[in-house]
Amino acid sequence: MADNSLFENQVALVTGSGRGIGHAIALKLARNGADVVINFFRNRAPAEETAREIETLGRRVLVVKADVGDLDDLNRLFDETEKTFGRLDIYVHNAASGYNRPVLNQKPKGWDWTMNINARSLLFGAQRAVPLMEKSGGGRIVSISSPGAGRVMTDYAVVGASKAAIESLTRYLAVELAPKNIVVNAVSPGIVVTDALKHFSATADGSILQKATAATPAGRLVTPEDVAEVVAFLCTPAAAMIRGQVIVVDGGYTLRTD
Repeated sequence: MADNSLFENQVALVTGSGRGIGHAIALKLARNGADVVINFFRNRAPAEETAREIETLGRRVLVVKADVGDLDDLNRLFDETEKTFGRLDIYVHNAASGYNRPVLNQKPKGWDWTMNINARSLLFGAQRAVPLMEKSGGGRIVSISSPGAGRVMTDYAVVGASKAAIESLTRYLAVELAPKNIVVNAVSPGIVVTDALKHFSATADGSILQKATAATPAGRLVTPEDVAEVVAFLCTPAAAMIRGQVIVVDGGYTLRTD
């Protein structure tokens, strides 16, 4: 059950929050009292729908189109957040993209695109978030990583490298921002049931979801809501002593070696 006062009078910015995991995180934070900044880049309609859902909860919401991989757009996202709310308490770095192909087929453009959206934006987003968080005495930064940061996954080299950079930055930010009362962590979801995954399974051999489920000790795949629950927990006072950690949310999937 949601605690409508848990994040009352707090402002949360969730990048890539129109759909999927970002959508679930934005709603979870709003249900617990936060006003929310919704960010999207290409698809406005889902972002606007997310905003309407949040408004029905009685929370304030701001929708900002911005490519977080572009520094001008990233700065504008924080400028608009500051102009509307004047503060920031929670920054969830969720937006991600990338070129999935073998290492020998990767191009410089694909590397730059992936690293800028996935990793560079965390560093420079954090730089913009800090002064806004200091206004209210501290804050929380949570990034979304991937098992590919530490494990080899097919055609995932560049995305995996960007996620590894996110996890490294999480540790450095956690240490350097601790004196400012800013808690920094990351969440690494396993296979998450999203509309994109369902579509991919339907257009492939139809057994991808079944095989993944069978390989998950918990007996089911991770949902966006599962990830949102952990992200929200990391933003609470109860998680104040969790610093610079990567919390794996995969139902035990990556524990299996058979």
